Amino acid sequence: MANTPSAKKAARKIEHRTTVNRSRRSRMRTFVRKVEEAIAAGNHAAAAEALKAAEPVIVRAAQNGIIHRNTAARKVSRLTHSVRALAQA
Repeated sequence: MANTPSAKKAARKIEHRTTVNRSRRSRMRTFVRKVEEAIAAGNHAAAAEALKAAEPVIVRAAQNGIIHRNTAARKVSRLTHSVRALAQA
């Protein structure tokens, strides 16, 4: 347990940041899941709309340090590829 005032404040800050980060990560995962569900359903229009909404959320998560920027780029790239493949089918 923290003893000094600065350590106590740091513990409070960490607890708050953890809550915020958990919320942002959950929001990002929800948007990604919506895209994946639309792809699985074979609905190109819904998948494209969901991707359009998900991309800025994923990029913002990377900017806030929730995920690495390369991970964000990889997620967006793979989802985009899947949605385009759905249009071809």
